[in-house]
Amino acid sequence: MKLGLALGYSGAHMDIPFELVQRAEKLGFDSVWTAEAYGSDAATPLGYLAAVTERIRLGTGIMQCSGRTPTMCAMQSATIDAMAGGDRMIAGIGLSGPQIVEGWYGRPWGSPYNWLKDYIEIMQKVFERKEPVSHDGKQIQLPYHGEGTMGIGKPLMSILHPNPNIPIWTGSGTEIMVRLTAEKCQGWLPLGWHPEAMKTFGPWLEEGFKRAGNGKGFDNFEIQAGIGVIIQDDVQEALDRMKPGVALYAGGMGHKNKNFHNDRMKNAGFPEAAERIQELYLAGRKKEAEEAVPDEYLDAQNLVGPVERIKERYQPWENSGCTGINISSRDEQTLMLMAELTGARDSMSAMV
Repeated sequence: MKLGLALGYSGAHMDIPFELVQRAEKLGFDSVWTAEAYGSDAATPLGYLAAVTERIRLGTGIMQCSGRTPTMCAMQSATIDAMAGGDRMIAGIGLSGPQIVEGWYGRPWGSPYNWLKDYIEIMQKVFERKEPVSHDGKQIQLPYHGEGTMGIGKPLMSILHPNPNIPIWTGSGTEIMVRLTAEKCQGWLPLGWHPEAMKTFGPWLEEGFKRAGNGKGFDNFEIQAGIGVIIQDDVQEALDRMKPGVALYAGGMGHKNKNFHNDRMKNAGFPEAAERIQELYLAGRKKEAEEAVPDEYLDAQNLVGPVERIKERYQPWENSGCTGINISSRDEQTLMLMAELTGARDSMSAMV
């Protein structure tokens, strides 16, 4: 089981915990992940981390497609990978949601499936560098020939010779997007993974592999699940610490009629709670929304409590079908415990 450290995006003040990342690398962590919403971006911090680390893979979880064109996304990914010495960058991409896409980036939500499909295919053409890049997709065209063009655009080839093997992953959770990811990409950051998740996601992934052909399957595809880990004797207190973040996303991160995090809770078997949390949050009753987050929902998707309880509950994750897990803790004990459970420390010792 590969182990990743999720840094997320910065708050009001930029903070890159490079010493924590260096410590994670020494403990055998396989990857470190940045993110973006509408503040700090995901790509820039990886350029910095490339300079202060040696082998840990550098992933974006995720770069928002509407924030940059697919060619720019490929350029940023190739640049970071080259600066890091090669074979270290993971280009994690995703769509975000219509509130951010239209409200922050000023782009139409359009057709999400076609947008992501065109985006992935263009990035792959840039990395492969077989010929000047052209693309006549349903959502994106290169050269662009829409309204306002001069009609003189021409296909171009990257000046930089990029690593052709930079993997593209997506952050997604709906059936159509998961199938697309399995078909087109090398890895996946699932939205809503838990120990029983393969029962739902497995058939979608298999359909994508079938469409891809060429022997693609679970043995050459990575699945990196996000999981919260809190070491604390009082289980209830640990669960309560998680509730504000869940209430924020399930209740307020998106429109009332278009919130993927709310859908995630409904699909996990908590539709009434999801609706109630959103109702309370959007009404400004945030504390009540937090209290409405079900303990069972949190406990099923996270590892919390004393060390022995976490050890006992880890095995189902090991057997769940994912190839790696991301944790977001900055606690030294937590990093060491997860490095032990996943075998990251043993792998690092073997490398040394």
